[in-house]
Amino acid sequence: MKLLQTDGLTAFYGDFQALFGIDFEVGEGEIVAVIGANGAGKTTLLKTITGLLAAPAQAVRFQDEAIGGMTPAKIVQRGIAMVPEGRRLFPSLSVEENLLMGAYRKRSGPWDLAAVGRLFPILKERRHAPATALSGGQQQMVAIGRALMSNPRLLICDELSLGLAPIVVKEIYEALESVTASGLTAVIVEQDTTMARNVSSRLYCLQEGRVSLTGASKQISQEQITAAYFGLPENPAPEQRAQA
Repeated sequence: MKLLQTDGLTAFYGDFQALFGIDFEVGEGEIVAVIGANGAGKTTLLKTITGLLAAPAQAVRFQDEAIGGMTPAKIVQRGIAMVPEGRRLFPSLSVEENLLMGAYRKRSGPWDLAAVGRLFPILKERRHAPATALSGGQQQMVAIGRALMSNPRLLICDELSLGLAPIVVKEIYEALESVTASGLTAVIVEQDTTMARNVSSRLYCLQEGRVSLTGASKQISQEQITAAYFGLPENPAPEQRAQA
Protein backbone atom coordinates (compact mmCIF):
# COMPACT_ATOMS: atom_id res chain seq x y z
CA MET A 1 0.00 0.00 0.00
CA LYS A 2 1.33 3.43 -0.95
CA LEU A 3 1.44 5.65 2.10
CA LEU A 4 3.01 8.64 0.36
CA GLN A 5 3.54 9.48 -3.28
CA THR A 6 4.43 12.43 -5.46
CA ASP A 7 3.41 12.66 -9.10
CA GLY A 8 5.39 14.91 -11.42
CA LEU A 9 6.29 17.12 -8.47
CA THR A 10 7.84 20.49 -9.27
CA ALA A 11 9.08 23.12 -6.82
CA PHE A 12 10.33 26.67 -7.13
CA TYR A 13 12.18 29.28 -5.11
CA GLY A 14 10.83 32.39 -6.79
CA ASP A 15 11.74 32.03 -10.46
CA PHE A 16 14.30 29.30 -9.78
CA GLN A 17 13.03 25.77 -10.42
CA ALA A 18 14.48 23.28 -7.92
CA LEU A 19 12.51 20.08 -8.69
CA PHE A 20 11.57 18.74 -12.11
CA GLY A 21 8.79 16.14 -12.32
CA ILE A 22 9.67 14.04 -9.27
CA ASP A 23 7.83 10.70 -9.04
CA PHE A 24 8.43 9.33 -5.56
CA GLU A 25 6.59 6.80 -3.44
CA VAL A 26 6.83 5.24 0.00
CA GLY A 27 5.00 2.06 0.91
CA GLU A 28 3.52 1.31 4.31
CA GLY A 29 6.26 0.08 6.67
CA GLU A 30 9.17 0.91 4.34
CA ILE A 31 12.36 2.81 5.03
CA VAL A 32 13.18 4.81 1.90
CA ALA A 33 16.49 6.63 1.55
CA VAL A 34 17.10 9.77 -0.52
CA ILE A 35 20.68 10.54 -1.52
CA GLY A 36 22.38 13.11 -3.73
CA ALA A 37 25.04 15.79 -3.71
CA ASN A 38 24.55 19.18 -2.09
CA GLY A 39 21.99 21.14 -4.10
CA ALA A 40 20.49 18.03 -5.70
CA GLY A 41 17.02 18.82 -4.32
CA LYS A 42 16.82 16.46 -1.34
CA THR A 43 15.77 19.01 1.27
CA THR A 44 13.50 20.74 -1.25
CA LEU A 45 11.67 17.44 -1.76
CA LEU A 46 11.15 17.13 2.00
CA LYS A 47 9.96 20.73 2.23
CA THR A 48 7.28 20.20 -0.41
CA ILE A 49 6.08 17.02 1.31
CA THR A 50 5.86 18.71 4.72
CA GLY A 51 4.23 21.94 3.53
CA LEU A 52 7.23 24.23 4.01
CA LEU A 53 7.31 24.90 0.28
CA ALA A 54 4.35 25.33 -2.06
CA ALA A 55 3.32 22.36 -4.19
CA PRO A 56 0.33 21.60 -6.45
CA ALA A 57 -2.36 19.88 -4.39
CA GLN A 58 -2.50 16.65 -6.40
CA ALA A 59 1.27 16.40 -6.74
CA VAL A 60 1.64 15.13 -3.17
CA ARG A 61 -0.66 12.47 -1.75
CA PHE A 62 -0.64 10.92 1.71
CA GLN A 63 -2.93 8.00 2.51
CA ASP A 64 -4.51 8.77 -0.89
CA GLU A 65 -5.40 12.32 0.17
CA ALA A 66 -4.07 15.31 -1.75
CA ILE A 67 -1.91 17.32 0.67
CA GLY A 68 0.19 19.46 -1.67
CA GLY A 69 0.15 23.06 -0.48
CA MET A 70 -1.38 22.28 2.92
CA THR A 71 0.09 24.10 5.91
CA PRO A 72 2.74 22.26 7.92
CA ALA A 73 0.39 22.14 10.93
CA LYS A 74 -2.31 20.34 8.92
CA ILE A 75 0.23 17.91 7.53
CA VAL A 76 1.51 17.09 11.02
CA GLN A 77 -2.09 16.52 12.10
CA ARG A 78 -2.47 13.99 9.28
CA GLY A 79 0.52 12.02 10.51
CA ILE A 80 3.77 13.26 8.94
CA ALA A 81 6.59 14.47 11.20
CA MET A 82 10.02 15.75 10.23
CA VAL A 83 13.40 15.71 11.97
CA PRO A 84 14.98 18.76 10.31
CA GLU A 85 18.59 19.17 9.29
CA GLY A 86 20.46 20.94 12.08
CA ARG A 87 17.91 19.72 14.69
CA ARG A 88 16.26 23.16 15.16
CA LEU A 89 15.67 22.81 18.89
CA PHE A 90 14.19 25.62 20.97
CA PRO A 91 17.23 27.00 22.82
CA SER A 92 15.23 28.61 25.62
CA LEU A 93 13.45 25.36 26.52
CA SER A 94 14.55 22.30 28.46
CA VAL A 95 14.87 18.85 26.93
CA GLU A 96 11.44 17.85 28.24
CA GLU A 97 9.82 21.08 27.04
CA ASN A 98 11.28 20.56 23.57
CA LEU A 99 9.84 17.06 23.50
CA LEU A 100 6.43 18.27 24.60
CA MET A 101 6.37 20.75 21.72
CA GLY A 102 6.07 17.75 19.42
CA ALA A 103 2.81 16.69 21.06
CA TYR A 104 0.91 19.94 20.57
CA ARG A 105 -1.42 18.43 17.92
CA LYS A 106 -2.44 15.72 20.44
CA ARG A 107 -2.56 12.80 17.99
CA SER A 108 -3.20 9.52 19.75
CA GLY A 109 -0.57 6.81 19.65
CA PRO A 110 2.19 5.01 21.56
CA TRP A 111 4.68 7.87 21.83
CA ASP A 112 4.82 9.97 24.97
CA LEU A 113 7.56 11.15 27.34
CA ALA A 114 7.90 7.72 28.90
CA ALA A 115 8.26 5.98 25.53
CA VAL A 116 10.87 8.48 24.31
CA GLY A 117 12.70 8.01 27.61
CA ARG A 118 12.85 4.26 27.02
CA LEU A 119 14.18 4.80 23.51
CA PHE A 120 16.77 7.38 24.62
CA PRO A 121 17.42 6.93 28.39
CA ILE A 122 19.85 9.87 28.46
CA LEU A 123 16.98 12.23 27.64
CA LYS A 124 15.07 11.05 30.71
CA GLU A 125 18.17 11.62 32.84
CA ARG A 126 18.69 15.12 31.46
CA ARG A 127 15.06 16.12 30.94
CA HIS A 128 15.41 19.35 32.95
CA ALA A 129 18.64 20.47 31.27
CA PRO A 130 18.60 23.18 28.59
CA ALA A 131 18.48 21.48 25.21
CA THR A 132 21.55 23.42 24.08
CA ALA A 133 23.59 22.00 26.99
CA LEU A 134 23.49 18.54 25.40
CA SER A 135 26.04 17.08 23.00
CA GLY A 136 25.29 17.10 19.27
CA GLY A 137 24.25 13.46 19.34
CA GLN A 138 21.97 13.98 22.32
CA GLN A 139 20.40 17.00 20.63
CA GLN A 140 19.69 14.82 17.62
CA MET A 141 17.95 12.38 19.95
CA VAL A 142 15.79 15.24 21.22
CA ALA A 143 14.88 16.18 17.65
CA ILE A 144 13.89 12.59 16.88
CA GLY A 145 11.97 12.29 20.12
CA ARG A 146 10.13 15.55 19.46
CA ALA A 147 9.00 14.25 16.05
CA LEU A 148 7.90 10.93 17.55
CA MET A 149 5.84 12.77 20.17
CA SER A 150 3.45 13.77 17.39
CA ASN A 151 2.71 10.05 16.90
CA PRO A 152 3.32 10.10 13.15
CA ARG A 153 2.63 7.42 10.58
CA LEU A 154 5.52 8.73 8.50
CA LEU A 155 8.79 9.97 10.00
CA ILE A 156 10.99 12.09 7.71
CA CYS A 157 14.62 12.57 8.75
CA ASP A 158 16.92 15.07 7.09
CA GLU A 159 20.66 14.37 7.49
CA LEU A 160 20.60 12.44 10.78
CA SER A 161 24.34 11.74 10.74
CA LEU A 162 25.56 15.21 9.77
CA GLY A 163 28.42 16.35 12.00
CA LEU A 164 28.18 13.39 14.40
CA ALA A 165 30.82 10.87 15.43
CA PRO A 166 30.43 7.38 13.89
CA ILE A 167 29.65 5.75 17.25
CA VAL A 168 26.83 8.25 17.82
CA VAL A 169 25.49 7.72 14.31
CA LYS A 170 25.41 3.97 14.96
CA GLU A 171 23.43 4.51 18.17
CA ILE A 172 20.93 6.80 16.48
CA TYR A 173 20.35 4.44 13.56
CA GLU A 174 19.92 1.50 15.94
CA ALA A 175 17.20 3.51 17.67
CA LEU A 176 15.60 4.31 14.32
CA GLU A 177 15.65 0.61 13.42
CA SER A 178 13.85 -0.12 16.68
CA VAL A 179 11.23 2.53 15.91
CA THR A 180 10.55 1.31 12.37
CA ALA A 181 10.44 -2.32 13.51
CA SER A 182 7.23 -1.41 15.35
CA GLY A 183 5.61 -0.47 12.03
CA LEU A 184 6.48 3.19 11.57
CA THR A 185 7.33 4.22 8.00
CA ALA A 186 10.39 6.41 7.42
CA VAL A 187 12.09 8.53 4.77
CA ILE A 188 15.72 9.40 5.42
CA VAL A 189 17.98 11.84 3.63
CA GLU A 190 21.55 10.71 4.15
CA GLN A 191 24.92 11.89 2.80
CA ASP A 192 26.61 8.59 3.68
CA THR A 193 25.56 6.42 0.73
CA THR A 194 26.75 3.20 2.38
CA MET A 195 24.64 3.92 5.45
CA ALA A 196 21.68 4.84 3.24
CA ARG A 197 21.87 1.51 1.42
CA ASN A 198 22.26 -0.48 4.63
CA VAL A 199 19.30 0.96 6.52
CA SER A 200 16.76 1.34 3.71
CA SER A 201 14.61 -1.00 1.66
CA ARG A 202 14.52 1.29 -1.37
CA LEU A 203 16.61 4.23 -2.50
CA TYR A 204 16.23 7.33 -4.65
CA CYS A 205 19.15 9.40 -5.92
CA LEU A 206 18.50 13.00 -6.96
CA GLN A 207 20.71 14.95 -9.31
CA GLU A 208 19.96 18.57 -10.22
CA GLY A 209 16.34 18.27 -9.12
CA ARG A 210 15.58 15.06 -10.98
CA VAL A 211 15.50 11.38 -10.03
CA SER A 212 18.69 9.89 -11.46
CA LEU A 213 18.39 6.42 -9.91
CA THR A 214 15.88 4.39 -7.94
CA GLY A 215 15.49 0.76 -6.93
CA ALA A 216 15.82 -1.79 -4.16
CA SER A 217 18.75 -0.66 -1.99
CA LYS A 218 20.48 -4.04 -1.81
CA GLN A 219 20.33 -4.46 -5.60
CA ILE A 220 21.94 -1.12 -6.46
CA SER A 221 25.71 -1.18 -6.86
CA GLN A 222 28.13 1.46 -5.65
CA GLU A 223 29.08 2.08 -9.27
CA GLN A 224 25.46 2.87 -10.12
CA ILE A 225 25.21 5.20 -7.14
CA THR A 226 28.41 7.03 -8.10
CA ALA A 227 27.18 7.48 -11.66
CA ALA A 228 23.76 8.73 -10.57
CA TYR A 229 25.24 10.95 -7.83
CA PHE A 230 27.51 12.84 -10.20
CA GLY A 231 25.55 12.51 -13.44
CA LEU A 232 28.12 10.20 -15.06
CA PRO A 233 27.51 7.27 -17.44
CA GLU A 234 27.45 3.99 -15.50
CA ASN A 235 30.05 2.28 -17.69
CA PRO A 236 32.19 5.05 -19.17
CA ALA A 237 34.60 4.33 -21.98
CA PRO A 238 38.30 4.11 -20.99
CA GLU A 239 39.03 7.64 -22.24
CA GLN A 240 36.09 8.99 -20.17
CA ARG A 241 37.38 7.25 -17.04
CA ALA A 242 40.81 8.75 -17.64
CA GLN A 243 39.32 12.24 -17.92
CA ALA A 244 37.29 11.72 -14.73
